[in-house]
Amino acid sequence: MSVFTTVTPEQLAPWLKNYDTGTLQDLQGILSGIENTNYFVTTSQGRFVLTLFENLTPSQLPFYLNLMAHLSGHGIPCPKPIADMRGSFLGELNGKPAALVTRIDGAPRLNPTPAHCARVGKVLAEMHLAGQSYHARLDNLRGPRWWTEAAARILPFLAREDAKLLQSEIEFQAGHGTQRLARGVVHGDLFRDNVLFTGDQVGGLIDFYFACTDTLVYDVAITLNDWCMQDDCTLDAERCRHFLEAYRLVRPLGAEEQEHWPLMLRAGALRFWVSRLYDLHLPRPGALTHAHDPGRFRRILLNHIRHEEFATELLA
Repeated sequence: MSVFTTVTPEQLAPWLKNYDTGTLQDLQGILSGIENTNYFVTTSQGRFVLTLFENLTPSQLPFYLNLMAHLSGHGIPCPKPIADMRGSFLGELNGKPAALVTRIDGAPRLNPTPAHCARVGKVLAEMHLAGQSYHARLDNLRGPRWWTEAAARILPFLAREDAKLLQSEIEFQAGHGTQRLARGVVHGDLFRDNVLFTGDQVGGLIDFYFACTDTLVYDVAITLNDWCMQDDCTLDAERCRHFLEAYRLVRPLGAEEQEHWPLMLRAGALRFWVSRLYDLHLPRPGALTHAHDPGRFRRILLNHIRHEEFATELLA
């Protein structure tokens, strides 16, 4: 992810004395993503990831850190937050809220096979079930209210056709209630770069800082929109079926979830189209930045609108 806040070894070494993690040996910035500042940290006792939070507040962060501790304690492969000498997961470094978590071994599968998609579908369903016993709640900070407000700021930068599509899709989503759909903890950003594989097995899920309480099938749609998408921004039927079959073997989808499935695919595409437009046109200053192409999710959204029947057939 982009490095917005610089941390030097001379600054980190004394901070680490608050933790029982040994002495600092190496510090490297991580250059992917766009939300927080991340570093790989190697100490005399292990390998960790340091995160400095650029947007989330200290009052919001316990939800995410306690969630990772809960999930790791329930067998979900994910980073485990490290408590400091006072027993707190959350600290402060260079004026920013900061946390240290275990580093997960493995590498992303950027060209996944149907078998990889099946393994991701299975672990996502297992995460959703494990999250049912996590009782903290946090509304989706990138939900309909956010994308409506963000769109108002983005519209002056858009071509007329794009502005019309964005406004019409926000209105479409607002006209469909999802209150009766199964809810719980969702990852919210389980793209290919947020799942690490060791060999052909899932080694871990990372980057939980978009996690929240939302409809579970929406999280399924967000994940499928990345893992099962072809280069032309259309869904790969084989990868979709492997992903969905593996998910449904662990957590079957209810009738209303199936009914709302095409809507959720569109909602997932809309959410990431808006966020990428926002990052492109209203970027935050950073020492190193990496913004994703918003056009990809525009094309994904259009294809979902045009091929609703295909989306429905995937659940048959």
